[in-house]
Amino acid sequence: MRILLLTLLLLVHLPSSAIPAPDFRLQDIQLSDYKGKVVYLDFWASWCKPCRKSFPWMNEISNKYASEGLVVLAVNLDTDAKLAQKFLRKYPAQFNIAYDPQGSLASQYKIPGMPTSYLINKQGELVVAHKGFHLDKSTSYEQEIVALLKQ
Repeated sequence: MRILLLTLLLLVHLPSSAIPAPDFRLQDIQLSDYKGKVVYLDFWASWCKPCRKSFPWMNEISNKYASEGLVVLAVNLDTDAKLAQKFLRKYPAQFNIAYDPQGSLASQYKIPGMPTSYLINKQGELVVAHKGFHLDKSTSYEQEIVALLKQ
């Protein structure tokens, strides 16, 4: 576990591992507006069971690190907006939500499953990807964020 975490942290620090994050505009959210900040970009859907656990965690980290430059953006992929709204009534978001019902952004980011999240550094580069959300890994997710905020 420690070796895996160390490897992930090293990847965060190696410029050669980073690739430019595809810019996008969904509703009033444009990724390039957040250059100079660390972005936690999450793709989710109302039917996604792990998302029920990730939303409270994303609220927590958003509130904890917003003043240090963290931005949490969550992109919903439901084709029916009513399903997303029902989910959000039960699991409210204290961060920005965008909607991609056609899945074009999800295709651009080549998401492998639900949820999928990406960490984007202050230079606008993708540096870490997570398939799924595992509450038992939330400490390591947070450590990745903190490492990027310190850069």
